[in-house]
Amino acid sequence: MAKNRKVIITCAVTGAIHTPTMSDALPYRPEDIARHAIDAAEAGAAVLHLHARNPVDGSVSIEPEDFARFLPTIKQSTNAVVNISTGGSLKTTIDDRIAPAKSASPEMCSLNMGSINFSFHPLAKKYSDWKFDWEKEYIENSDTYIFRNTFSDIAKVAHELGGDHNIKFEHECYDIGHLYNLKFCLNTGLFQPPIFIQFVLGILGGIGADLDNLVFMKRTADRLFGDDYQWSVLGAGRAQIPLATQALMMGGNVRVGLEDSLFYDRDELAVSNAQQVSKIRRIADELGYEIASPDDAREMLGLKGGDKVAF
Repeated sequence: MAKNRKVIITCAVTGAIHTPTMSDALPYRPEDIARHAIDAAEAGAAVLHLHARNPVDGSVSIEPEDFARFLPTIKQSTNAVVNISTGGSLKTTIDDRIAPAKSASPEMCSLNMGSINFSFHPLAKKYSDWKFDWEKEYIENSDTYIFRNTFSDIAKVAHELGGDHNIKFEHECYDIGHLYNLKFCLNTGLFQPPIFIQFVLGILGGIGADLDNLVFMKRTADRLFGDDYQWSVLGAGRAQIPLATQALMMGGNVRVGLEDSLFYDRDELAVSNAQQVSKIRRIADELGYEIASPDDAREMLGLKGGDKVAF
């Protein structure tokens, strides 16, 4: 598959794994999520992947009203593509998880292409003092979590969000089997090309953050989807920038942000999402790649346009 002429940078602003104790930079109040998102867009992110948080204690929220606290501000301040998570919670139903997207009708949503063990419990051992009471138990208990997305769940998302809402998806693939799940769904008409695949490497429960695994995922996707897809890489933790750099050189797009990694350098916490965006943009510039604008991304991914959202 030929290299993209332009590189889409996605920024995942806050996520559902990291907690306020882990970094003072992690945004959870709506005004902070909005500011981080806008700054990331100004730094070069064409796509903003968004979760919501409880504005009081920073815990994970999938309440549509919590998304509504920051989505209009982002829309009014930037032309970036808004991508709302359909994950966000490991403990609730698919109907609960897609409620924010049904309310906001964004241009894009994330969609995990299968069920996996999804754990981050080793992080609990790194901290002794917690900002909020919920954090420690939430992290420690993640060794019991399964992120559920059955074929029935995936079909529900495809019909309810991809139908009347005309939302396109960031198909998150945490392992090789997820690529085959996506191929099956494509063959049965659930999704239409061009599709956008996010290779997710380094989550405990999914494929490891190794270059060989990235090459294997890319080679498999080429065989399954030919030229009918765009792809990007999410490297968790300290693998973020190294794997993103490899993706650039392999002709792919990239995702950074405090959802995926709290770090800017090996032992240095990032001070903002924009700092991470600026770093990968600088690397892309030095390698000779052109950064995609939001409108470039819309054309590359076949999106409905920012004037057709509901916020």
